[in-house]
Amino acid sequence: MDKARVISLFIGVVRAKSFSQAAVEAGLTPQAVSKAVRQLEDHLGVRLFHRTTRSLSLTEEGTRLFELANPGLRLLDEALDQIQNSRLEVDGLIRVAAPLSIGNGIIVPLLREFQERYPGAHFDMQLDDHFTDLVESKIDVGFRAGSPPERNLISRKLGEMLLLVCATPGYLQKYGTPTTVAELANHRCTGFRHPNTGRLLPWELHVDGATVYQDVPAVASFNTVEGELTAVLNDTGIGQMPVFMIERELAEGLLIPLLPGTVTCNNGVFMYYQQRTQMPLRVRHFIDFISERAAQKLGTQQGVVSRVHHKRA
Repeated sequence: MDKARVISLFIGVVRAKSFSQAAVEAGLTPQAVSKAVRQLEDHLGVRLFHRTTRSLSLTEEGTRLFELANPGLRLLDEALDQIQNSRLEVDGLIRVAAPLSIGNGIIVPLLREFQERYPGAHFDMQLDDHFTDLVESKIDVGFRAGSPPERNLISRKLGEMLLLVCATPGYLQKYGTPTTVAELANHRCTGFRHPNTGRLLPWELHVDGATVYQDVPAVASFNTVEGELTAVLNDTGIGQMPVFMIERELAEGLLIPLLPGTVTCNNGVFMYYQQRTQMPLRVRHFIDFISERAAQKLGTQQGVVSRVHHKRA
């Protein structure tokens, strides 16, 4: 016996003063409601109603049960109403997971603008280069670079992730400037290890109209893009970096683009979440906001590369 169901139907009969009306309100037949109440009476071993063809009244035990159970059901109804109404609220917590590069480079700078629109929204940011399980970590929206998530998730591509080979003026002055991909073998380079597998990733390069994967002599490897970028900026070696992370450094001449024809954009930046329905309004607004603003930022990358190369030429 489903105790919560039969007690709810019992209280419905008392409030409606009718089995028929309670059945209508519950979307059931009068026979089904009557059967449920009889199950409850059999379970308790007492009669709850005095029934005649013309009248319906509570027994002493029925009155006592109603007085004890009705306040609890009202509280439950109020709780359900509050949770249902919360879907329409913009105020509240949004839990976000993203790799450090995407979080710091794209998402975090946009939080202030979103909160100016929706001051009651606040964030719990989980910045980690490992892939985050939304259900296990109770995350509302996740981000990742590379390929879309393969799990049962909704994913939205925000834009391409352009990869650019670059170095500092200090490094190039000391070690010279490579003019071909083959010359990279004679240079000091940095590397990135996949955070989940620990594998040192080859550089992805565009050569003669095709994508090639080039192993480089990594003098230092990192499990975060931020760590690798810091090393490149400190003259440690040549690196291949996402353009959206180094726009300012390129514009200010802190980094010099190398091998301009090798820029690739085979990887994307993706946003993912569990479902579009039954999500709080604040999360839906955040998804729509990020889709627009992040796409705008990622859409400027090719222009950044073109301007820097044109300026140097």
